[in-house]
Amino acid sequence: MRFVLQLVAVVAVSFGAGQAVGLADGNVWLSLVVGVAAAAIAVLVYYAVVRATEKREVTEVAGRTAASGLLRGALLGIVLFAAVIGNIAVNGGYRITGLGADPVNAVGLAGFMAAAATTEELLFRGVLFRHLERVTGTWLALVLSACAFGGVHLLNQDATLWGALCVAIAGGGMLTAAYIAGRGLWLPIGLHFGWNWAQSAIFGAEVSGNGAQQGLLASESAGNAWISGGRFGPEASVYTVAAGVLVTAAFLWLARRRGHLVPMRRADRTLTLAR
Repeated sequence: MRFVLQLVAVVAVSFGAGQAVGLADGNVWLSLVVGVAAAAIAVLVYYAVVRATEKREVTEVAGRTAASGLLRGALLGIVLFAAVIGNIAVNGGYRITGLGADPVNAVGLAGFMAAAATTEELLFRGVLFRHLERVTGTWLALVLSACAFGGVHLLNQDATLWGALCVAIAGGGMLTAAYIAGRGLWLPIGLHFGWNWAQSAIFGAEVSGNGAQQGLLASESAGNAWISGGRFGPEASVYTVAAGVLVTAAFLWLARRRGHLVPMRRADRTLTLAR
């Protein structure tokens, strides 16, 4: 029941955030304000429903860790995507054609990406992974939630099965591992935001089969689709998969050192005690 209530609440606020950001589209400053406000409201709704249904401190969105987690995550996401697109460019899969026609749009994209990253992390890591882990343990929950995360991207306009699989492996694995390592949502929210914002607002690349956005740079993909990611965008590149796997492994190594991995037997016992 707790899972259902939390899922419904987060899906509802995600839908509302999407509608609000969509209405502000075309006004970059309004998009920024609405997107950031929608992200903040989504976190407050998540906090309230988890606090009410689980009767505990909602430490995964603790205010004292918000600034540091978001900043570290965003910087990591920007640097990581820059490294990936650099490798794609060196191998002929990406080319900068000039400055973007509307570089100020990068401001509006910050709001859009803030709302999208926050609501998706609350849904897939805060609700889905966390409840799966209580039943299955860390490893199976990671795989299942990552597959669900990738599967949702099949709904995008230029979706491909390979692209969705790449999102599951690289994005789903990396973001879930970031949550496991710190047992908080701020780091994966920041990481998700930084990656998506760099991809769209800085490098003008297509994001998960949703089309390219006007950003600071105008660009085009070229050459082998395995390198460039083809019509799905750089997230379907083998370089994205390689980077995602490496970062996932690093976060899981850190999680193991911190004792944050939950084995199946402990998960079963936790579930039994909670009944």
